[in-house]
Amino acid sequence: MDIRRRNNVTVTGRPDGPVLLLAHGFGCDQNMWRLVVPALAENYRVVLFDYVGSGRSALGAWDEERYSSLAGYAADALEVCEELDLRDVVFVGHSVSAMVGVLAAAQAPGRISRLVMVAPSPRYIDDEGYRGGFSADDIEELLEALESNYLGWSAAMAPVIMGNDDRPELGQELTASFCATDPDMARVFARTTFLSDSREDLRTVAVPTLVLECRQDVIAPREVGAYVHAMIPGSRLATLEATGHCPQLSAPEATAEAILSFVGASR
Repeated sequence: MDIRRRNNVTVTGRPDGPVLLLAHGFGCDQNMWRLVVPALAENYRVVLFDYVGSGRSALGAWDEERYSSLAGYAADALEVCEELDLRDVVFVGHSVSAMVGVLAAAQAPGRISRLVMVAPSPRYIDDEGYRGGFSADDIEELLEALESNYLGWSAAMAPVIMGNDDRPELGQELTASFCATDPDMARVFARTTFLSDSREDLRTVAVPTLVLECRQDVIAPREVGAYVHAMIPGSRLATLEATGHCPQLSAPEATAEAILSFVGASR
């Protein structure tokens, strides 16, 4: 299958500019980046895509075994890079895609040259000496609720994930994005996301990295941002004056500015 069609690849910005590859998180698609793209596209070639099972990807290409591991999502991203012959790529990953970027960079160091990790979490479940933000019971209850009533779970959880109670339209947009995802495919992606443990993978990062966290985030609390920063030598940690787990929607100007500042400084 044609990769561009399979992953609904979109390319915009300066054709000869350095490449920014934007990777969305669970329950989302490339549309989640739309508010930061104009600023990024002024001087960069911006490549967006949907993981198979999300957005306008070719759902017929979905395979449960492949997408039951973060490696399957990393394969999608790298196959997009190969199809477009992209090199020296800045991988900008939101939420779980930050860890997908870590895997992709380890597998293809010639293609992925820098990482921007937006609201990352290598593990969502608390562990001895580590605070991920959730107990094992919390995550099991979350997954059980999602699997028994995905649309109801989406309506209840999306506003919590988004935060910004004073801007309900943001939560409504995330709810609509969740609800537009095929429930069976979403269940697999959810388990892959919330049961993942990528802490050891952080040790493999050997490229300049920006860890971009929000001041308040119920999904990836600031202890997680500090942990990721500490685990990646030489990484830069930036805290946005933003709340919620999706700063590309709630604080797009600040998010774009932080990305551009890092990319410009690390070139």
